[in-house]
Amino acid sequence: MIQVILADDEAMIRAGVRAILAKAPDIEVVAEASDGNEAVAAVRRHQPDVALLDIQMPRLDGIAAAAQIRRETSGTAVIMLTTFGEDDFIAGALQEGASGFLLKAGDPRELIAGVHAVAAGGAYLSQKVAARVVAGLRMGRAAGTSRYPIEQLTEREHEVLALLGTGLSNVEIAARLHLVEGTVKAHVSAILGKLGVRNRVEAAIAAHEAGLTGRST
Repeated sequence: MIQVILADDEAMIRAGVRAILAKAPDIEVVAEASDGNEAVAAVRRHQPDVALLDIQMPRLDGIAAAAQIRRETSGTAVIMLTTFGEDDFIAGALQEGASGFLLKAGDPRELIAGVHAVAAGGAYLSQKVAARVVAGLRMGRAAGTSRYPIEQLTEREHEVLALLGTGLSNVEIAARLHLVEGTVKAHVSAILGKLGVRNRVEAAIAAHEAGLTGRST
């Protein structure tokens, strides 16, 4: 069972997210919080697999709460819940090690898929969030250019990056490509190094920017 804590200062949002997650038989919301401080306390108490955090909350916002959670525990993955117009906050959440970004008004199936992905060790970006992040990265650059040296990757690393960008964990990528998990780990490490990114979420953004996530592998 995947245990989740849910933090949002709007009770109606929490109720809606909880109702969506209740449709997944393997996901359980073990606690709710209305601000970042309560979220951090809930993580300490329950040690959940996933913390769903609203980016903007009173007292302690979602980004600061994510930073504190990541400092205190390595076992809880963080997904940020965002709305349109919060692109500037996404960059800050990336720096604090968030593993996923979902729109509050997005497809309910993405919410469940995102929780499954980060709980399994993957990274998950809502398609609309990914599109906005990529668009922001492209501003000020010449058309067709990328800040990521995708051309340095081998053919196999391209395949791994494409699947990583869709939110798959190392185990799932290994199964899809008929590899052992250790080999996938080595590929992911090589990809992070070659692209100059710090984590799977940034690698997923690189995959989206390069158009790799639209390919079937």
